[in-house]
Amino acid sequence: MPAGADFADTWRPDWSFDLRAVLRPHQRSAGDPTMQWDGDAVWRTTTTPCGPATVRITHRAGEVQVLAWGPGAEWAGTAVPGWLGADDDCEGFDPDCHPLVREIARRTPDLRLSRTGRTWDALVPAVLEQKVTVVEAHRVWRALLRLAGEPAPGPAPAGMRVLFSPRRMLDVPDWEWHRCGLDGARRRALRHVASVAHALEPDGDCDSPTLQRRLRTVPGIGVWTAAEVVQRTLGCPDTVSYGDYHLKNLVGWSLAGRKTDDDGMMELLEPWRGHRHRVVRLLHLGGSMPPRRGPRTAPTNYRRI
Repeated sequence: MPAGADFADTWRPDWSFDLRAVLRPHQRSAGDPTMQWDGDAVWRTTTTPCGPATVRITHRAGEVQVLAWGPGAEWAGTAVPGWLGADDDCEGFDPDCHPLVREIARRTPDLRLSRTGRTWDALVPAVLEQKVTVVEAHRVWRALLRLAGEPAPGPAPAGMRVLFSPRRMLDVPDWEWHRCGLDGARRRALRHVASVAHALEPDGDCDSPTLQRRLRTVPGIGVWTAAEVVQRTLGCPDTVSYGDYHLKNLVGWSLAGRKTDDDGMMELLEPWRGHRHRVVRLLHLGGSMPPRRGPRTAPTNYRRI
């Protein structure tokens, strides 16, 4: 196999996609230790039922090359089509309900929703993003991966890590979590999640409502966190991150020229029921936010508390 890879595959997909756009929701900042870009190739680490894996994906001239290393190489390598949007179904989506949505959809015809099939990989960073600034959440994500993550298998770029296992996470003492900047509420939520992680991975008939119900039985996991997970794990085209600090303003300002609350956001998205998250993704690409009239919220440094 090329470059000593444990798994290799090359194929020409029968759907179109933008590699950076389809994988962007899985990357937590440019310094994310689980995803790095190398020219037109992307390196991504993942957990799998078989163990950790590193995957390198190249998309050139309509051809996709996948190389993977580690115990979970075959599982991860065969999951790549789903990562790239092979399971995304746009049936019933009508962008013509609003002129802005129609125009963004016309400019970005290759937008695809990614499906990873891994709850744990999406849930840990979603918990870290609860009720803090994005900058702070991404800083803690990097610190935790340096502390407890495994080195990426194979010839991955320096510094890449695989997300720690639930068992490894439970072994980390509180003082080390605090040193990484994680507050008590999110620590407790992560411990609750780790104790039942095996029951949260999707099985063959697990759909978005079912996975959200499972997630919300865990203390510390609410509507917003469950939505963030199913968007990535199952590529759910409809579930919206209700309760997001900024999203309601993006939707309100883009579709109605005004700020709104979460219920107002859902009313504006109602014409696209079944594809409301797809519309949100389009608005992230071409919508607009209301003008800023005050200072940005400063990150909280929990290491000093």
